[in-house]
Amino acid sequence: MATLKVPAIVPAPEEDAAQLRKAFVGLGTDEEAIVKILAHRNATQRRLIREAYTAAYGQDLLKDMEKEISGDFLRALAMWTLDPAERDARLANEATKMLTANNYVLLEIGCTRSSYHHFKVRETYHLLHKKSLEEDVAHHTSGDYRKLLVPLVSAFRYEGGETNLTLAKSEAKILHEKITGKAYRDDEIIRILTTRSKPQLNATLNQYNDVFGNPITKDLKSDPNDEYLRFLRATIKCLTSPEKYFEKVLRVAIKGAGTDENALTRVVVTQAEDSLHRIKEEYLKRNSIPLEQAIAGDTSGDYKNVLDALLGKEG
Repeated sequence: MATLKVPAIVPAPEEDAAQLRKAFVGLGTDEEAIVKILAHRNATQRRLIREAYTAAYGQDLLKDMEKEISGDFLRALAMWTLDPAERDARLANEATKMLTANNYVLLEIGCTRSSYHHFKVRETYHLLHKKSLEEDVAHHTSGDYRKLLVPLVSAFRYEGGETNLTLAKSEAKILHEKITGKAYRDDEIIRILTTRSKPQLNATLNQYNDVFGNPITKDLKSDPNDEYLRFLRATIKCLTSPEKYFEKVLRVAIKGAGTDENALTRVVVTQAEDSLHRIKEEYLKRNSIPLEQAIAGDTSGDYKNVLDALLGKEG
């Protein structure tokens, strides 16, 4: 269930495209009209609007948008307007660049998207960047991060609900032996985390907790200064409890020293049509304040308005 509020009766994409053109070329940019249209359309509708805009005016909607608006407002609205697979392909590419490198963005894409979506992202990456996502991730990461991230972004997990309890017990034991022996970088840990279906992985981690008395993430806290262990814990949380992972990303983005608008935008935009309702519930439970209220206190203007719309806030 998404938070996005789409009108019961949606205008034809040609009409939306015409209204956007009017918002761009009129006397001053009509930011309110842009948000009212784009932030209340689903992915299919946005794709049709973008196609209609190009057909009618011979221009890319995003290119014209870049001429009229800027800053965090532009980034949020442009990311939102993109097809989800293209959005992730562009986010992944940005995350492999030296000045914007971010292994956690790659982690999120690798852990929280469906197998079919993964396939579309990799296909789109080929078209946009004339190389593979895997080769860019491999080239721009190193060591333990490369060893984990390359199979994560190239995984095509089974998405059925079946689980094998015997396998879960066996692999829980393997994980415990490796972690107890501080073999945190062992190939078996990587294999289990990057290939098993999410229901199977949850079954394995439940067995780990039941048999050995601790959640696996607690046993991975033996060295608080080990950044890779922190990344490994984030991987497990992202795979098994994405709403808790994203709640923490948002909490840190909002409550840190200065707002991290890139993280805030990324989570709201990528999750608005997916799990944002669960993230909002988790945020309220963890912080005793609605996410909308927390974001309102840290943002303003058109940027705040587009986030409000994606959060499903009325008005």
